[in-house]
Amino acid sequence: KGELLGGCDIVVAMHESGELMEVFRDHGIPFISKQNVPSPGAQGSGKGGVAGSTTLSAELASRLGTLINSSSVVLFMKGKPEEPKCGFSSKVVDLLKQEKVEFQSFDVLSDDEVRQGLKTFSNWSSYPQLYVKGQLIGGSDIVLEMHKSGALRKVLAEKGVIQEEKLEDRLKNLISSSPVMLFMKGKPDAPSCGFSSKVVNALREEGISFASFDILSDEEVRQGLKTYSNWPTFPQLYYKGELIGGCDIVMELRKAGELKSTLSE
Repeated sequence: KGELLGGCDIVVAMHESGELMEVFRDHGIPFISKQNVPSPGAQGSGKGGVAGSTTLSAELASRLGTLINSSSVVLFMKGKPEEPKCGFSSKVVDLLKQEKVEFQSFDVLSDDEVRQGLKTFSNWSSYPQLYVKGQLIGGSDIVLEMHKSGALRKVLAEKGVIQEEKLEDRLKNLISSSPVMLFMKGKPDAPSCGFSSKVVNALREEGISFASFDILSDEEVRQGLKTYSNWPTFPQLYYKGELIGGCDIVMELRKAGELKSTLSE
């Protein structure tokens, strides 16, 4: 469904833990039933279907409630933050670190009672699961979408997990986070548009160190920066907090032999 699961190690680990079949089932991917392999309906499907009993013991429910409320932000994931065991868990960990959110995690692979019980408790059949102040936010798809739209930061601010930051202040901080800052589509090693690729190549060929921000990953920044800079397109290159320009201007500076000197004045 267009989303990267991971490479060989992750896929093999997901297969051995049974996660690979769960992912196929949760995303509606059909597969052929074989002898001793349950059909999609045998273990439930979609976000609401959970294997086994739909009731929890009072003891397990209490334990799950304690775990969920053990910190302001709790991530139930496969593996640990420093060593995720699936691509979806890895993505959510990266987003929380990017937002500089302090969080606790629980490795559901280490406790099958919690792993199966939480599916029933939360009525959510897959992992990771992110909780904020005891409330389920969702899995990787929802968290990624909320991060992209800026909704994740708003929820975290509303619940007092992070200090609410005005968009203008956030943009100023991003622009000034590196002497040479490039707001682009994609990442330097994988640009998502030709103009961004040209600017990245120009900076690298001139030996200029720079930081970058993928505006496709955050719609709030993408739209806000257009107004803030009065520049409607991307990429946008900044030097010491001041806008240099877009692709055309960078190319003109390079052609004139002035790019490196402009970014070192």
